[in-house]
Amino acid sequence: MNALSYNSWIRCFNPRPQARLRLLCIPYAGGGAAVFRMWGRALPQTIEVCSIQPPGRENRLTETPFMRIEPLVAELVHILRPMLDMPFALFGHSMGALIAFELARQLRREDLPAPVHLLVSGHRAPQLPPLHTPTFALPEPAFIGELRRLSGTPEAVLNEPELMALIIPLLRADFAVCETYTYADDEPLAIPISAFAGTDDAEVSPEHILPWQIQTRERFNFKLFPGDHFYLNSDPQALLQTIEQELRPYYFS
Repeated sequence: MNALSYNSWIRCFNPRPQARLRLLCIPYAGGGAAVFRMWGRALPQTIEVCSIQPPGRENRLTETPFMRIEPLVAELVHILRPMLDMPFALFGHSMGALIAFELARQLRREDLPAPVHLLVSGHRAPQLPPLHTPTFALPEPAFIGELRRLSGTPEAVLNEPELMALIIPLLRADFAVCETYTYADDEPLAIPISAFAGTDDAEVSPEHILPWQIQTRERFNFKLFPGDHFYLNSDPQALLQTIEQELRPYYFS
């Protein structure tokens, strides 16, 4: 399947020039645009799914990844300006949820078009204090132990030193994006927020997700899906059906 790359940051695996809504998807730590490769096929023809591809992964593997959220979001605002020519929504999972939230706030600060809807998944409400001390600078054995605990990296990969040498710098950088994040009080967003999590997510419980509701002055929806932190990879169909329902007012008329 060929992907349309608007630039090195944005990949659209199923281009839809006649779409009425653009869904911009931001991956989790260590993930890339390919996480959302099949989403465009599953969602209606009136939605164009575009995946954000930050540096340091997949076709941008040799580029230096960001380690702080502020410059990452600033660059995204610059990159996405040409993409804001039609209604759009933001989806992010885990690290991607935090980036999507701060991206929506930065667009507002710069008086740029706002997303019609913010969909966040697998991340605690941003105003909550962190559960753990930072791990991104741990010695390598301890860092790999943390990756094993989180269950996001296949055991076969963890046991392959050459492969780990390639991905550990990216994972450390992505963890740093999240672990150095400092929440700043601001007005709630004037857009609906939908927040999702896996029922068996050991890192994110409903008590961590429900406080997202204070970040919006509009409608808030919360839903759990079967699975762990990476439920969206194991069985994405239920999530995609919910996203379709949440976005239906913007693409269907």
